[in-house]
Amino acid sequence: MSSDSLPPYFNLSPDQAQEALGASETTAGFAAIAEACRAGRTDLAERGLQEDGTRRLRPFSTWEITKYLIPVAPAHFRRVLRQNPDLPQGASETEGGAKWFSFDEVLQLRAFFGSQGSKAKNYLPYRPEGLPAKIVAVANFKGGVGKTSTAAHLAMSAALDGYKVLVVDLDSQGSMSSIFGAQVEDEWDTVFPLLARHYARHLQSDNQRRLDRGEAPVPLDETLEDAVKMTAKDVIRPTHWSNIDLIGAQLNLYWSEFQIPVWRMQSRGWKLWDALSETLEEDGVLDQYDVIFVDTPPALGYLTINGLAAADILMVPLGASFLEFDSTGRFFDMLHSTFASIEEGENIAARALGRPEISFEWDAVRAIITRYDGAQQAEMAGLIQAYMGKRLSPHRQDFTALIGQAGESVNGIYEADYRDFNRDTYARGRATFDQTYAAFKELLIGTWRRDELAAKQTEGAA
Repeated sequence: MSSDSLPPYFNLSPDQAQEALGASETTAGFAAIAEACRAGRTDLAERGLQEDGTRRLRPFSTWEITKYLIPVAPAHFRRVLRQNPDLPQGASETEGGAKWFSFDEVLQLRAFFGSQGSKAKNYLPYRPEGLPAKIVAVANFKGGVGKTSTAAHLAMSAALDGYKVLVVDLDSQGSMSSIFGAQVEDEWDTVFPLLARHYARHLQSDNQRRLDRGEAPVPLDETLEDAVKMTAKDVIRPTHWSNIDLIGAQLNLYWSEFQIPVWRMQSRGWKLWDALSETLEEDGVLDQYDVIFVDTPPALGYLTINGLAAADILMVPLGASFLEFDSTGRFFDMLHSTFASIEEGENIAARALGRPEISFEWDAVRAIITRYDGAQQAEMAGLIQAYMGKRLSPHRQDFTALIGQAGESVNGIYEADYRDFNRDTYARGRATFDQTYAAFKELLIGTWRRDELAAKQTEGAA
């Protein structure tokens, strides 16, 4: 056998390998690698920025608006604009060319059609009055399953549909924050001060009880003193999407995973799993938005527990492979162990004190297959569907060229300009995410409708 036909790992020279190795690395080397990645990340992110350093959502054409956003014929759309000169008229990039509209203008047009258009069409999305926003957690502790991408595109889909959206990034890697162009300085621009405030309020209540018993209070440290003064409004930031706001994340947020158990040890009565949900409710966030998407870390830590406990709907992305199916099963097993353990521990005390027992509950839990290749994964996807049943969405999110190119350009698929692609490629890439959103929206409006009917039944009984 000639040397050319041997596998590349045969006959390697130790001397040549040693020469190619380079110097040993030290701890300082990590800083150099991190700085190189930071510079590259900044460069890539800034390619999508305007001259003033901000991100701006691309305009939308008449074709897109009438095909995807406002269900009217193009001719009728143009006729309505001519008859209503006060409405946004769009702008042409060339003389006599197609009209393009900003997303703010699209929202104005949708509102007009919603109030003046045919009552037989749903120009505005279903949203019962008087009910709080739905919180949607997207979670799985296996990385690379499309968790952040799925959460981001669901948020963008809901925004395009007309919902007011808040995105909460709980992952200290900050990928979701990067998608929305956020500059998060430190942990005080994340959910951390909201969690700290929740604990500080509990500690203040404990201190009042200590004073009532004649005991010395436990002083609040500087972090807790500062957190008590903050509200959700202090950490919510607008994005380049008119109706999407963000609570961002960055590396320092990971410190929460060490700080939260310390607080819990100092005060065993603090219900750490309620910190996020109760803070958002107290600050009126559930009344200001329609849907809140929570992107969780790829691990079942304290931040993930907060996101899952706050959620009304849980979405779990996974790929159609044995390893991802196996990992997802273990994820659900750990969810059961974690929340059952919390319930058991809390309810022992609740029964002893004659208080109501706690029970975690979610309106809906759905797994969804992402990055699907029908030519190679159909059999595996079918097996996963057979075992998971209705808890696995029947829609499989295909991987297309549009998805890959959108990821490379630091954009979501809905931010991609269809003129940069073959129109069929754009339509196929968008269709798979539209289907994903349709399946999710059915869950969303179904849970709202169930709550609406339950509220009416309660009112009738009263």
